[in-house]
Parts: sequence; structure tokens; C-alpha cells
Amino acid sequence: MVELTPNPSYSLTVRCQIPNKAGMLANIVNAVASVGGSLGQIDSIEQNHNIAIREITVNASSTEHADRIVDAIKTLPEIKLVDVYDRTFDLHRGGKIRIDSKLSLKRQDDLAMAYTPGVGRICRAIAEEPELVHTLTIKSNTVAIVTDGSAVLGLGNLGPEAAMPVMEGKAMLFKEFAGVDAFPVCLDTQDVDEIVETVCRIAPVFGGVNLEDIAAPRCFEIERRLRERLDIPVFHDDQHGTAIVTLAALFNALRVVSKDLSAAKIVINGAGAAGVAIACLLEKAGAGKIVMCDSKGILSETRTDLNDQKRQFACDETGALADAVRGADIFIGVSAPGVLTKEMVLSMADKPIVMAMANPIPEIQPELIQGNAAVIATGRSDYPNQINNVLAFPGIFRGALDCRAVDLTTNMYLEAASAIASLLSPTQVASDNIVPSVFDERVVVAVAAAVQRAARQEGVARC
Repeated sequence: MVELTPNPSYSLTVRCQIPNKAGMLANIVNAVASVGGSLGQIDSIEQNHNIAIREITVNASSTEHADRIVDAIKTLPEIKLVDVYDRTFDLHRGGKIRIDSKLSLKRQDDLAMAYTPGVGRICRAIAEEPELVHTLTIKSNTVAIVTDGSAVLGLGNLGPEAAMPVMEGKAMLFKEFAGVDAFPVCLDTQDVDEIVETVCRIAPVFGGVNLEDIAAPRCFEIERRLRERLDIPVFHDDQHGTAIVTLAALFNALRVVSKDLSAAKIVINGAGAAGVAIACLLEKAGAGKIVMCDSKGILSETRTDLNDQKRQFACDETGALADAVRGADIFIGVSAPGVLTKEMVLSMADKPIVMAMANPIPEIQPELIQGNAAVIATGRSDYPNQINNVLAFPGIFRGALDCRAVDLTTNMYLEAASAIASLLSPTQVASDNIVPSVFDERVVVAVAAAVQRAARQEGVARC
């Protein structure tokens, strides 16, 4: 297996005391390099005639790799390792979000208007005209990020407390990319009825609900029931966000290889929330042939162990993943590390597209199939063509909130995918450039506009 590239998620700051003489810092640099660490910033903290104290940022590829880097530094003579900081843990310390007041309360008049007695007038106005809640409270710009902690990233059922760092991160992305105020709602239950009832009871505060990291098939039922009961947008990002960005990337990848979606054979490995949503959206976009696999192989019509979501994609083929990908034009992986081999890729059709999106370790390491696949995408930020949901969900909610949509529709998802793909001109689209950067400020604007346009066309916008 190819060792992962060092990356900031396993980033350390090492503080070292070294003799203030030539070659000492170079010894540390060489020690880090000898075990495959990636050097970052080097800062001088203190220096006198005898010693210097330096802080050195180093990226590793895993916790074990970080330990090897530290051990390598410890073995150096004359070097004293003063301290080691895990930069990722330091970043999360105390949480990553907070609530700030929009108003400055400096005088008695301010207090009288913002709170009692003036606030009573606002309460009465909303009671008499409930629609005013959208203009006189935070509801118009607020999203609940709801999870039960049952499917946290690729880590599994960690529970609500352990899910909080992800939900805080999601709230940051909402705010930074789309100006949406979002807040984690981590529920201490994995019962569908209790989750639905809880979300419905807190819904008056929020303009939308983003479901996150809820395991399949429970997530399908929760989303369906919430959409039936609420008059605000409900969006399961693990499903629809992934599907939207995958489709956007696929639009441009197909341009690279000069193939048509309707004629391509697509294999999706992973039949959970993301895989099913991708398959549904690809069908709506005009995909001709989709073969889905789970851990037991192809979702065949002969299998008796398929749930309702999987059964809708059962086909007349049988066999394992290796059988499914033979002759396929496109592989889309939302499954597990290392399940796709180079031999499988070589058995695919000419100019294959491989989207190996398992995180943090993809279905196949891109290094293994360079030159064998025409387009390679992953879910990682340290490779080209990252399939990142942040290209979708901030703009989806920005658009839905701005037009006060009562629901989100498949056509809104299709329009969002087209908007993302269109941000790359024909001359920009290339094998290593099939989606815009997540930091491209045009993305949220384009997606929000597409969502609003589709919402008005379908009659689900209130303004």
C-alpha cells in the first residue's frame, strides 16, 4: 500500500532548543526528511549567544508517522525537544464557533429596544402575523445541523458528543462561504421517531435543516418524514451534497474523455446514503447504465438481502466488484479503502474515469493508476479534483433561504450541479481540473442563483 502524503490534518509544531551554531537547524531538517515528514514554517522564538529556540511546523501522514518524526528529532545530539503541539487539536480547543451579538448595547435606550419592554412589540407583531418571524428574527438566516452521531465521517457510530467537532466545522463552512448562521444540534438518540419529533419541535427557530452523519438506511426515513412535516428546506448533505458535486465533476470529466453520460456504463461502489443519492441524481441527469455494488458485490435482482433503497438499483448482472467494472467507463467509489485494484482499472473501457472518494483513504491510491485512468478524482484535498461537498451545501442553503423555499427538489440539485460545472470554461477543463476551487468566490453565488431560479420555476419559493 502506498503511504499517504503528509498533510495538515496531522500537523505538529515542535519547539526545540538548539546550540546557536552553524548546522544545528540543518540537523533537525534532515532528521524530519529522513522519516518522510514535510517541513512547514520555521519561527525563531528566542535567541542568545549560546542557544536558539525554534518552532518548526511539520506535516505527517498519520499519528504513527508523527510519532516517528518526533522520535527522530529526539535522537539528535545537542538538540533538546522542549515541547510538541498537535496543531489540529490546538485548533479545536475550546470549540471552533461562537455566538456574537449584532448590536452594541451601550445605552439604556439600546437595552429598552433590544430587550424589554420594546421586544414585546415585536413578539405581538409576530403573533398577529407569523410570517414576520422571517424578517424580525434570526430564522431567515439560520440552519440547524442535525446529527445522531451514527455515521461520523468514515469513523462510524461515535455518538453525539464525538460528532460535535464535525458539526462545528460544518457551521464554520456555512458562515465563511455563504454567510449562513448554522448551529450544531447533536441528538442523544438514534431512534427515528425521536429524531423526527425533536427536529420538528425546534424547527420554529430555523430557516432550514441540514442532516449530517446519520447512518443509512435510517437517514432516508428521517429525511422523508421531516420533508413531509416541515415547511422549510431539509437537506441530507451526505446524500445530496455528495451527489451534486459528483455530478458536476462528472459533467466536466466526460468532456475530457469525449464521452456521453447517456452512453456510459457507470459503476458505483457503496450503496449507502451517498451511493444511492448519486445513483438517483445521475439517473435524473440522463445516465444510461448504472451498476451498483455493496460489500457483497453487485446489487443483483437475484439477491434477497436488499433493502428498499438498494432494490431500486438491482440489475440483471451478478458477481463481484471486479466483474462490475470490467468494460465500465466510470467508477464512482463511496465505500472503503483499497477495494479497487490497478488490475480492475486496466479492465475498464478506454479512457476510464475513476472517482475514488472514500475518506481519508480512497478506494485506490491515485499514484497506482497514473497513466491508466484518464481522469482521477478523490475526496482528499492533497490531490487534484477533490470532490468536496462545500462546493454545494453553502450555496444550496444560501439560495433556499433567500427565496424562502419550502422544499428542495431534484431539479434544484441538477441546476446546482450544472452551475458548479459551468464555472470552468472549456479551455480550463482538464484531466486534473474538473471542479472549481472551494475558495472560488463565484461558487456560492452561482449555486444560490441556480437554486433560486429552479425554486421559482417549480413553485416552492415564497419570495
